[in-house]
Amino acid sequence: MTKADTIPEPYTAALILADGTRFYGHGLGAKGTTFGEICFNTAMTGYQEILTDPSYAGQVVTFTSPHIGNVGCNDEDMESRESFVAGLIIRELPTEPSNFRSAGSLDDWLDSRGITGIAGIDTRALTRHIRLHGASNIAIAYPETTQNLDALEAELKAHPSMAGLDLAKNVSTKEAYSWKQTTWELGTGYRDLGQAKHKVAVIDYGEKYNILRLLAAEGCELMVYPADVDAKTVLDANPDGIFLSNGPGDPAATGQYAIPAIKEWMASGIPIFGICLGHQLLSIAMGGQTEKMFQGHRGANHPVQCLDDKTIAITSQNHGFATKHNSLPESAEVTHLSLFDGTIQGVRLKDKPVFGVQFHPEGSPGPHDSHNMFAQFVEAMNA
Repeated sequence: MTKADTIPEPYTAALILADGTRFYGHGLGAKGTTFGEICFNTAMTGYQEILTDPSYAGQVVTFTSPHIGNVGCNDEDMESRESFVAGLIIRELPTEPSNFRSAGSLDDWLDSRGITGIAGIDTRALTRHIRLHGASNIAIAYPETTQNLDALEAELKAHPSMAGLDLAKNVSTKEAYSWKQTTWELGTGYRDLGQAKHKVAVIDYGEKYNILRLLAAEGCELMVYPADVDAKTVLDANPDGIFLSNGPGDPAATGQYAIPAIKEWMASGIPIFGICLGHQLLSIAMGGQTEKMFQGHRGANHPVQCLDDKTIAITSQNHGFATKHNSLPESAEVTHLSLFDGTIQGVRLKDKPVFGVQFHPEGSPGPHDSHNMFAQFVEAMNA
């Protein structure tokens, strides 16, 4: 973590933190310079799912697990049409992929998508730094030629904070589309929805494909709408339910255009279910508030307690904002809490079929304890 004007030999890349701390390592993926908010993820598997989760837009992902990339990448494990991450930080340079489903290496996969990464640094020390000092903007330099790191550090100081940013429009679909694909099975791949039981409108703030697949697996025919769709367009389609997806950025910023529509949908009495950013937007529409977290929650091992029956689920999580305690009105209530730090993990209205969860029940790099949330949404539509 010594400080030098240029990248010292034998290293090929540098990582610069907002406080001036520097790490040196070996470049990965596309050559160039990238800026973003640093975060760390504790999942040991599912790196391609994580890297293609639109909720990571504008962020540089640090994996605490040291061996990332060893099973390669493939087209089936994509969670969105492309990757929106700002960069990648890992401990070890990936080995040659060893998996029968691999279609290529992580290095080539990153390069083909213009994603810059760095490997070979002490990710344990970096994670401790984030835990102590919180999430901040960082820069990764993997230059073609010599780069002045002091100038890059000055440029980093001008990079905007994630607070106040609306990134949902950047990752959302631009046109509405229908979805009927269900879950994957070895030997057959993804299956198609047969006879649909319900019509569901999905508001895409940065949705993951596996959410759509699990909804379809519950018998739901989906129509996916852009993040800024107006309330009337959705209501005129007469859906049986409305789903508010996960996504990146500050919910208060996205809420400038999303909250008025969500309030109209809530007033209609149609069942509504939200995940992650969708949950946060629901909290605001209910009358609550959100706040930026010190370091956020990202990983596949987060214990969450359901307050109704005191059961505990091990969940996948990815969020840097949370619903503020004691901000919800009397008409709403908290349903789930994190057993790590007590943050709110679920909310619902007391008099309407409207609820949301902060965690990712569809998250596959971890247990499937919370898949039943999709069944609860279907039960609300049945009722």
